[in-house]
Amino acid sequence: MIINSDLKLDLNKNENIEINGDNISLDFNIVSNCNIFIKLIKVDNLIINTNVLENVESTIFFWNDSNNTVDIKENYLLNDYSKLNIGFGECNDADSKIDINVELKGVGSNASVASASLVKRNKNYHINIINDNKDTFGLIKNHAVVLDNGKLTIDAIGKINNGSKRSESHQESRAICFEEGSNATILPELLIDENDVKASHAMSIGRMDENQLYYMMSRGLDNKECTALISLGY
Repeated sequence: MIINSDLKLDLNKNENIEINGDNISLDFNIVSNCNIFIKLIKVDNLIINTNVLENVESTIFFWNDSNNTVDIKENYLLNDYSKLNIGFGECNDADSKIDINVELKGVGSNASVASASLVKRNKNYHINIINDNKDTFGLIKNHAVVLDNGKLTIDAIGKINNGSKRSESHQESRAICFEEGSNATILPELLIDENDVKASHAMSIGRMDENQLYYMMSRGLDNKECTALISLGY
């Protein structure tokens, strides 16, 4: 399916979607279990509002293949006992700004947001999961490799509202920088307004181990091959 204009759509089966347009607004209503793959061919500004019905389990994966700067705003609302896995990947040579907001509104709702990025330009991620009912679960996982003069900023927020008993909010964000001019900033935040909960965050930013790089090159690999292998493994 190719989308190049505003659209409202009920999703009830597996879909492969390509987005190719300028300013696009999409409203998705996930009504039954399904997996959605979305490839961004070209888009300047994209807004996606998604509602996940009760007892529905779904996965949405975005792959950014555009060569232009993108600004994406994603809003997700989960109802009782629904589960949603959101993934985002990009290795393109363009700036991007991604704003993801997930509201765990229903009892027992569950959401995870994961990103994997190869950063050569400016990448800015703002990810917010709000636990707003009992027995809800939120997880944020980010992995990034920053190359050349790339700049990465991740603002990860987990919020558990008052009354959301027995809920959980967890985060894990990791970045590795290869070049001297590359830069990564990760801001993990936990905002907890309830006592009977579990919450955690882990964050690490590091530079490439020169000894590891030297060892690999001494075995006959060039710098580009080493970078590719280490990035893939990371």
